[in-house]
Amino acid sequence: MAYLRPDLAAIAEMIPHGARVLDIGCGDGALLEHLRTTKKVDGRGLELSQQNVNACVARGLAVIQGDADTDLAEYPSQVFDFAILSQTIQATRNPKSVLGHLLRIGRRTAVSLPNFGHWRVRLSLLLHGRMPQTKALTYAWYDTPNIHLCTIADFVAMAQEEGADIERALALSENGRAKPMRAEAWAPNFFSEGAIFLLRTR
Repeated sequence: MAYLRPDLAAIAEMIPHGARVLDIGCGDGALLEHLRTTKKVDGRGLELSQQNVNACVARGLAVIQGDADTDLAEYPSQVFDFAILSQTIQATRNPKSVLGHLLRIGRRTAVSLPNFGHWRVRLSLLLHGRMPQTKALTYAWYDTPNIHLCTIADFVAMAQEEGADIERALALSENGRAKPMRAEAWAPNFFSEGAIFLLRTR
């Protein structure tokens, strides 16, 4: 079995056998291939990078090139059981609109994101006065694709504004472990490198 990033492995555990899945920002297709192999999902992907699209197609995956900011409006409502957005929402131009489309397109939505509220990020900014770089946030400020960095608390607030119920929330530790958390708790916002949320529309 090919290696999956910890957040992708945790998302994969949420997906039931035979589900219809749309993976937005699917990268090289590792998650879709894993789900096809282990859970026989009917999977589709949308990916911005042509190089990644080519890698997906080489794996026999149904992936098209597209932009989450502009192309999700073309998808019908409730056509997928799960819409997935992993480590991508912070790189979109309009995260709130993208999340709204995900909640409309999928009966459930799984989102993973890095946490800019992590204590190492806060400490680095305090001590050095420069935009921090960590294992989860590796880019320099001037070449990062992450244009809307947020904390776990920020995302929870946005999800609630979009009318989403949080069915599950997982905190990602520095070693990649995912463990359940209360979405509104302060500790994950301080100690977690990232988070995963399973959402549905109210």
